[in-house]
Amino acid sequence: MTDVKDQIDETVKASDVVLFMKGTKDMPQCGFSSRVAGVLNYMGVEYTDVNVLADDAVRQGIKDYSDWPTIPQLYVKGEFVGGCDIITEMVLSSELDTMFEDNGVAYDKDAADKIREANA
Repeated sequence: MTDVKDQIDETVKASDVVLFMKGTKDMPQCGFSSRVAGVLNYMGVEYTDVNVLADDAVRQGIKDYSDWPTIPQLYVKGEFVGGCDIITEMVLSSELDTMFEDNGVAYDKDAADKIREANA
């Protein structure tokens, strides 16, 4: 299990934004993963996607790593941010914008505003 934890730790720290998800950013395999990937894609965020369906050890390992029971899981600058519901709330409240700005992560502010307008 240590090898998987080390692999996950390296992945989380290698990119500014990492999404552990079911499927890929281009072909999500569940609705929750699709929602988070869709938001990041729409906002133009560059991120690494990790398909947990490709490796059962990573699928369980990421849950142990974060002590969070569900997937998707978003990491920004090595820190666990949350799953689908938390990311959705953060987008709608502009907290995700602030987190990206504070961490130097490029994103399309107009796209983020359009998401909020569509959900107002």
